[in-house]
Amino acid sequence: TKYSAVTFIPKSLFEQFRRVANIYFLVVACLSYTPIAPFRGATAVGPLVLVLLVTMVKEAIEDWRRKQQDIEVNNRKTKVFQDGAFRHTKWTKLRVGDVVKVEKDEFFPADLVLLSSSYDDAICYVETMNLDGETNLKLKQSLDVTSRLQDDDSFRGFGAVIRCEDPNANLYSFVGNIEIEEQQQQYPLSPQQLLLRDSKLRNTEYVYGVVVFTGHDTKVMQNATSAPSKRSKIEKKMDGAIYVLMSILVLISVIGSVVFGLATKHDLVDGRMKRWYLRPDNPDNIYDPNNPAVSAALHFFTAMILYGYFIPISLYVSIELVKLLQALFINSDIHMYHEESDTPAHARTSNLNEELGQVYTILTDKTGTLTCNSMEFIKCSIAGTAYGRGITEVEKAMAKRNGSPVISDFELGVEDFHQSEGRSAIKGFNFRDERVMDGNWVHQQHSGVIEMFFRLLAICHTCIPEVDEVTGKISYEAESPDEAAFVVAAHELGFTFYQRTQAGVYLHELDPSSGEQVDRFYKVLHVLEFSSARRRMSVIVKDEEGKTFIFSKGADSIMYERLSNSESTYSEATQKHINDYADAGLRTLVLAYRQLEEIEYAKFERKFTAAKNSVSADRDELIDEAADLIERDLILLGATAVEDKLQKGVPDCIDKLAKAGIKIWVLTGDKMETAINIGYACSLLRQGMKQITITLDTPDIIALEKGGDKGAINKASKVSVVQQINEGKKLINASGNESFALIIDGKSLTYALKDDTKAAFLDLAIACGSVICCRSSPKQKALVTRLVKTGTGKVTLAIGDGANDVGMIQEADIGVGISGAEGMQAVMASDVSIAQFRFLERLLLVHGHWCYSRISSMVCYFLYKNITFGVTLFLYESLSTFSGQTLYNDWSMSLYNVLFTSLPVIAMGVFDQDVSARFCLKYPMLYQEGPQNLLFRWSRLLGWMLHGVGSAVIIFFLTIASLKHQAFRKDGEVIDLSILGATAYTCVVWAVNMQMAITVNYFTLIQHICIWSGIFLWYVLSLYLATTTKINQTNSLTIFLTKLTIPLFLLPCRYLFLIIYGAITPSFSTTFFMVFSEALGGAPAYWVVTLLVAVAALIPYFTLAVVKTWFFPDYHNKIQWLQHAAKHADPEEELGVVLRQFSVRSTGVGVSARRDAKLVRTNSKVIHADSSSQSQATVELT
Repeated sequence: TKYSAVTFIPKSLFEQFRRVANIYFLVVACLSYTPIAPFRGATAVGPLVLVLLVTMVKEAIEDWRRKQQDIEVNNRKTKVFQDGAFRHTKWTKLRVGDVVKVEKDEFFPADLVLLSSSYDDAICYVETMNLDGETNLKLKQSLDVTSRLQDDDSFRGFGAVIRCEDPNANLYSFVGNIEIEEQQQQYPLSPQQLLLRDSKLRNTEYVYGVVVFTGHDTKVMQNATSAPSKRSKIEKKMDGAIYVLMSILVLISVIGSVVFGLATKHDLVDGRMKRWYLRPDNPDNIYDPNNPAVSAALHFFTAMILYGYFIPISLYVSIELVKLLQALFINSDIHMYHEESDTPAHARTSNLNEELGQVYTILTDKTGTLTCNSMEFIKCSIAGTAYGRGITEVEKAMAKRNGSPVISDFELGVEDFHQSEGRSAIKGFNFRDERVMDGNWVHQQHSGVIEMFFRLLAICHTCIPEVDEVTGKISYEAESPDEAAFVVAAHELGFTFYQRTQAGVYLHELDPSSGEQVDRFYKVLHVLEFSSARRRMSVIVKDEEGKTFIFSKGADSIMYERLSNSESTYSEATQKHINDYADAGLRTLVLAYRQLEEIEYAKFERKFTAAKNSVSADRDELIDEAADLIERDLILLGATAVEDKLQKGVPDCIDKLAKAGIKIWVLTGDKMETAINIGYACSLLRQGMKQITITLDTPDIIALEKGGDKGAINKASKVSVVQQINEGKKLINASGNESFALIIDGKSLTYALKDDTKAAFLDLAIACGSVICCRSSPKQKALVTRLVKTGTGKVTLAIGDGANDVGMIQEADIGVGISGAEGMQAVMASDVSIAQFRFLERLLLVHGHWCYSRISSMVCYFLYKNITFGVTLFLYESLSTFSGQTLYNDWSMSLYNVLFTSLPVIAMGVFDQDVSARFCLKYPMLYQEGPQNLLFRWSRLLGWMLHGVGSAVIIFFLTIASLKHQAFRKDGEVIDLSILGATAYTCVVWAVNMQMAITVNYFTLIQHICIWSGIFLWYVLSLYLATTTKINQTNSLTIFLTKLTIPLFLLPCRYLFLIIYGAITPSFSTTFFMVFSEALGGAPAYWVVTLLVAVAALIPYFTLAVVKTWFFPDYHNKIQWLQHAAKHADPEEELGVVLRQFSVRSTGVGVSARRDAKLVRTNSKVIHADSSSQSQATVELT
C-alpha cells in the first residue's frame, strides 16, 4: 500500500502540496487570520479544506482497497510441518526452510522448491496467471532423490541443505542445489523445481515444498516495480497557464501596492485626513501614513490574498473527477466490448484520457496484436516436397496486389478454399492434403522421413495432455500457440501424444507396416529449452529399442547452420518452400534430428550435468555451450508453416487511423518477408508504394561475418546502415508526392539507434508513410519507442499483447495492452487495455477526440470564469485607491468556484460532444485537431483570458453606470457597497453560466440542470444570507411576502431556508444581511441590470464566435455543418470540399489509399490510351 495509518496524513498532504496552486492557497489561508486579510479566515480556509478533503478521501478509498487485498493475502493459511505434523499457519509467519504442504487449487504462499507430489513421478501442474497472465498450465517436476517423500510421516527425520542464488526478479531462472543429509551428495536445482508465490496448484491433489524466499524476497515481489509516472501534455501546459495567472496576480498586486503606498503617504497631512474612511489617524492601523513603504509592503500581501480568485482552486479536483467519469464511460462502451472473450475496454489510468486524442504515432506489435496469435497448422515441407493446399489471408492480399483474376472472385463474395471445403472445427489444425492425411503418407516416396517428421512433432515440446474421462478426447496445455498447433497436427496425422510422466512420453503411432495404431514409449533424457538467444528447442530421447535420438526445431537461420552437409540432400528445396511460406505470411520452423552414439551422449551428459550443477553466474552460458556440442550435424526433415490470421477489422481500422493522419509503425520479431506480407494484408503496404529496405544481409557483410572479425563487422555494418539511410533520404527528397515505406531488420536497427545515427534514421522514418522494423528484440522495441517519443515531441502510443511488448508499452506516452493468447503481461503494464486491435479506432477517434476537446474547453472555461471574477475585484480596488476593501461578501467569494460555477464545467467535461460518434468515425480527419493541438494552443488560452478581462470590464462599469446616479428604492435611497457588490456578483454568476450555455455543443438534461442550478443556488444563498437573523419566523415570513417580489419558483426555497436558518445571527451574513429581501428583490432596476449586463458581457464572444465559425472554421465546425446538412441531404459533396481544406498530408497507407492509387493507375492508362488513339488518328489524317 501507499500509506499507513501513521503516514497517511503527512504523505497525502505532501502529495497535495506538490501542486503550486495548493501551496499558494495554504499561504493565503494562513495570512487570512492576520490583520492584513481583507476577509475572514474561515472563508479562505473552507474551500481549501474542502478540496483537500475530497482528494484525500479519494486517495484513502483507493489505498484502503489495496490494504484490504494485502490483509486478505497475508492472512491466508497454509500447512507447515511443525512438531512432527502439518499445522495451519498464516502466510505472514512463514520462514525460510519451512516445509509446506499445498493442496489442489491453493496458491503457493512463498517461493518453494518442489520436493514431491501426489503423483508417483512427482510432477505437478501450475497455473501462473497471477504472475504473467498466461492461462496454460506449466509442468513442474521434483528431483528423483526427493520424490519418495509421499506422505506427512516421511518428513519426520528428513533433513537437507539448499544453496541457491540471492533473491532476484527473474521469473524464469533459478540456480541452486540440494544436499540430502543422509547421502552427502549435491543435486542440481533448476526452474523446473521452483514453485513461485501467487501461482496456483492445478490438477494435482497436493505437493510438498520447502520455502526458499518469503515476503519481499519472492520473485513476484521483486518484480513489483511501480509503473512509470506519466503526465499528459495538456496537464503540463495547464501548469504553465497557472504560472501565467500567478504572474498576473503578482503583477497587479505590485501595481496596487505601489499606488496604495503613494496614496497612504498623503492620507494624513497636518492632521487632515484625505481617506478618512481608512482611519489613518488610528494608532492601531497597520497602514501607517508615516511609513508608506511598510504600508505598501503589507498591502502587497493583502492584494495577494484578495486577488487569489484568479487561481482556480477547484481546477485540479474537477479535472480528476471528470477524468474518472470519462474513464467509466470508456469502460462501459458496448462498442469496445469483445463478446467472445467477455472482455470490455478498461482505462487502467484516467490521467491520460486527453492524450488519446493527440496521438501522432502508433507503434504496434504484429503477432497477437494485428494477428490473432491463434496458430493453425496449414502447410509443411517434408523431404523437399510441399504439402498443404490451404490459402492464407496474405495470399489473398497478394493475389489482389498482383492483379490476379482471383480478386474479382473475392470481391464478388465467393467463399474461399476453407469455407468451400467445410472448415475444420479442430482448433490449431487447418491442414488439407490427401497425400498425407488418413494414413496415406505411408505410400509416399519418403515415407520414412515423413514418419520421423510427425514423430518429432509429437515428441519435441513441453505440452501437457489432458484426457476427458467421459469422451476420451485429448486436449493440450501448451506454453505457446505454436506448440499446441504442432501437437494437434501430429495427432490428426496419426501420431497422438497422450501421456507425459517423469520418465518420458507415450504416443499412439501409426505403424507403416501393419497400418494399425501402436503404443510407443520414449524416455526423455534431457530437454534443451527454447530461449530468445538460442531460438531453437531440442529433446533427447531413447526409444524402446535403446536408440538415442536428438529432435530439434528452430528458426531456419539457426538450424541451417547445424545441418549435416552430407545428410541434408533437400535443403535447397526446403529453403525455397520456407521462403514461399514466408511470402504467404506464415511462421516457419525447421525440423531436424540425429541418432546419437552412446560415447557421444555420455560425454554430453557429463558436461551438461556439471553445467546444471554449477551455481556460478555463468551457469546459463555453460549450459548453452554443452547444448551447442550435441546440436550439430543434424539431418534435415523439413519445415512447418503455421498461420497467424489477421484479427477481425484490422485493415479497416488501419485505414481509418491512416485517414486520421496517424503514422503507424510495426515492430515485430518476425522475418522481413513475413512482416512485409502481413503489411500488404492489412494495407500498411500497397502496390505502387516505394519501399526503402535497410538490411545487412549483403554479400560484403556476410563475407565479413564468416571471417569472424567483430571489429571489422561492426565498422562495416555501421557504414552500410548510414549509407542506406542517406540514400533513402535522397530518394524521398527527389520524389514528388509519392508514398514510401521503410523496412529495416533487427541487425541494421542496432546501428540505426546509435547516438550519432538515430537522428538521421528518425528523419527518414518520419518522411515515410509506414515503417516496419523486423527481427526486433524487446529492448529494440523500447528504444525505437523512446526515439520516436523524444525525437518528434508528439504523443506516441504503443500497443502489444505479450511480455516482449512491455518495454515499449511503458516507454510510450500511452501504453495499450491487448488481452490475447500470450498472457496478460502487456495488459498489466498498460494504461488502457482492449480485447482487439480494431477497438483502437473507436478508442482514439471517438473517446480520444471527445476527451481532448472536453478537457481543453474545460480548462479554457476555468481560466475565463476566474479571470472574470478576479478582474472585477481589481477594478473596484483601482477605484478605491487599492484600499483592500472587498467588493463582494466573503462567503459568496469563497463559494464562487466551489458551488456556483463548478457543476456546469464538470458536466461539460463529461457529456459534451462537439461531433457525434458516428461523424467522428465517418470523418476521421477531424482527429487532427488533437495532434496539431488546435484546441489547447496558447493563442486559444490567451483568447479566453482576454475574454474574461473584457467580460469583467463590461460587467463592472455597466453595473456602476446603471446604478450610481439612480434612486435605487422608492424612498429615494441610492445604492451602497452591499447593493453594488450583490448586483455585480449576480451579473458575474449569470454571465459565466450563460457563457457555458453558449459554449456547450451537446445539451443533455444533466447539463441544463448543472448550468441553471448555479444561478438558482446563488439566489437561494442570497435568500439564506438575507434572512440569517434571530427574528420571529412567522413575522419574517410576513415581512418577506409584503416587501419582496421574486419569481414564483424561488418561493418554496425561500420558505424552506427561512424555517431552517431563521435563527442564525446577522453577524454571519455581514454585508449581505437583508440585502435581497429589503433592497434587491423589490427593485426592478436589479432585475433589468442583471439581465442586460450579463447579455452585454457575452456579445463580444458571441460576435467573434459567429465570425470565426462562418469565415475561419475549425475542423469540428466544418463537420458540424456537415452533420447539420446530413439531416436534410447527403453531404458527401460538401465533404470533398472540407477534406481538401484540411492542412494534413495523407500518410498514404490503408485500404482507401490502395483504392485511390488503383484509381490513379486506371485513369493514367485511360489517358495514355486516349493519347495514343488521338496520335494514331492524326497520323491517318496526315
